[in-house]
Amino acid sequence: MTGTVSARALELARRRVPFVHARVVRAQAPASAHPGDEAIVHGDGTIDGFVGGQCAEGSVRTAALGALHGGGPLLLRVLPAGEDAFPDAPGAQVVVNPCLSGGALEIFLEPVLPPPLVEVAGDTPIAEAFLTLAQVLGYATARSLPGGRPAEHTAAVVVAGQGHGDAESVRAALDADVPYIALVASRRRGSALFDELGLDEREKARVHSPAGLDIGARTAPEIALSILAEVVEAVRARPPMPPPAPPVEAVDPVCGMTVTVTPGTPHLTTDDGELWFCGTGCRDRFAAGLVG
Repeated sequence: MTGTVSARALELARRRVPFVHARVVRAQAPASAHPGDEAIVHGDGTIDGFVGGQCAEGSVRTAALGALHGGGPLLLRVLPAGEDAFPDAPGAQVVVNPCLSGGALEIFLEPVLPPPLVEVAGDTPIAEAFLTLAQVLGYATARSLPGGRPAEHTAAVVVAGQGHGDAESVRAALDADVPYIALVASRRRGSALFDELGLDEREKARVHSPAGLDIGARTAPEIALSILAEVVEAVRARPPMPPPAPPVEAVDPVCGMTVTVTPGTPHLTTDDGELWFCGTGCRDRFAAGLVG
């Protein structure tokens, strides 16, 4: 990535914010973009960087938000009206953009989603083994202090203090509504801890204790593996960090293009309500028609 876009991407990754990386891979004159131009598309539709003029940018914005919301990586081909388009294929999408002045573009859109975050409370051998295995899977990991509130969007909390701060860590994870909570303890000790905390039946059901799948584990690494398997099952069943809600889309009444509505999208207020346009050209032509 170019310096500015790369720095912005690193900042978003550090903050665990989902975004789409857009890179121009092919451009046909007289397109204003060039191969290698790139941008970041945020969850609200705003764009940092450059992948084409206003008309191309609108097509990129709409396709990128679709990719961010479960569509996966996408090769987008933006064509001026009248160009012959090749058929859609898995992983590719063709958009005919009537307001494009000329020059086809191919842009690769790659959603960048933060890996699941798992917090571990404790410094026992099981805790250490779990951290090592979770990192092998590419999960983000962090240690938490007893009673410390888990970070936002934490997918799982594994309480492995074996008596040191376990009650405080379980209570903090429950209060933060963490999707998966595991307590490394025997059934007897786990039950006693639940009673100590005064948990109701709903709260007890949210804490996996004894932690992990029953695979006959005995050693610390084996127990850690059984817990990690249960974490994977929970994460896959419930994505830990869904992308932001998609912005509203509208159809340009002049060219028929689908437009993603953002604060900067050209629009007009008419007797029939708000109308949104792909660019100022379509808006001005529509306004001229109303006046005439």
